[in-house]
Amino acid sequence: MLIPVQGADLYAYTGGKAFDAAKPTVVFIHGVLNDHSVWILQSRYLANHGWNVLAIDLPGHGKSGGKPPESVEEAADAVLALLKAVGVDQAALVGHSFGSLIALEAAARAPAQVSHLAMVGTAYPMKVSPALLDSAVNAPEKAIAMVNTFSHSTLCPPPSALGPGTWLYGGSRALMRRVLASNPQVNVFYTGFKACDSYAGGEQAMPAVHCPTLFLIGKHDQMTPPKSAKALAQHARLAKIVEVNAGHSLMTEAPDEVLFALRDFLSA
Repeated sequence: MLIPVQGADLYAYTGGKAFDAAKPTVVFIHGVLNDHSVWILQSRYLANHGWNVLAIDLPGHGKSGGKPPESVEEAADAVLALLKAVGVDQAALVGHSFGSLIALEAAARAPAQVSHLAMVGTAYPMKVSPALLDSAVNAPEKAIAMVNTFSHSTLCPPPSALGPGTWLYGGSRALMRRVLASNPQVNVFYTGFKACDSYAGGEQAMPAVHCPTLFLIGKHDQMTPPKSAKALAQHARLAKIVEVNAGHSLMTEAPDEVLFALRDFLSA
C-alpha cells in the first residue's frame, strides 16, 4: 500500500488485508537499515485477527520515497502525518530500536492519537560508538557485520520467524545491504545511526505519553542493553516490561514470544 505522506509515497505492508478505518490500527516502525519485513510474523497475525496493520518503510528506505529522516523528531512527524493521511484518529505504535524512539516521540507529541506504545529492543540514550558511525560511511560491509554480531545472541538459534533452517545472520545481512542500496543518494545507515545517537529527548518524552507502554527487551541484547530500557521505563506512567530470551533481533530470534507479548499487550 502506497500512501501520500509529506509529498511522497510512503509504503506500508498491510498483512495482505484491505485497510478499514473502522478497525483498530497498529503501525510497525523498523530500525536502522531494516524495513517492514522484519515484522512479517507479527504483522500478518494481527492483520488476520481484527487489526489494520501498517508496517511501514520509513521515508527514503526500501519502497518508500521521500527524504530519509535525519532525526527521531523528523521521523515521528512522518508517522503522525501517516495517521492523518489514512484518516485514523488513534493507533497503536510498535517500534524496534530506532523505531522505538520514533514511536516514543510520536506518542509524546500527540498523546491522544496513540492508544498503545510498544518499544521493542529499546534503550535511552541510544548512543552509537564513533567506530560504528565511521564504518557506516567508510566501510559499510564491516559495519553490517558488526551490527549482526552484536544483534544476535547465539550462532544456533531455535526455529525462527521464517521457519527452521533460516540463516538469521545471512538473512539480516542481505536485508541491510538491500535497504542501503535502496537509496543511492543518502546513506541511510549513517543517517539512522546518527539520529539514534543524537536523540536527547527521551526522558522528557516518556512522561508525556498517556497510553500504556510495553518495554519488550532481549535478555542478551548487546546493542540496546536491558538496563537502559529499564531506566527509561522508570519515567513511564503505565509501564510493562517483558523480557525474552534473545538478543537485539528479537522478532527473528524469538518470534513467538514477541508476537504473544504484543498480542496480549494490545488486547488489554
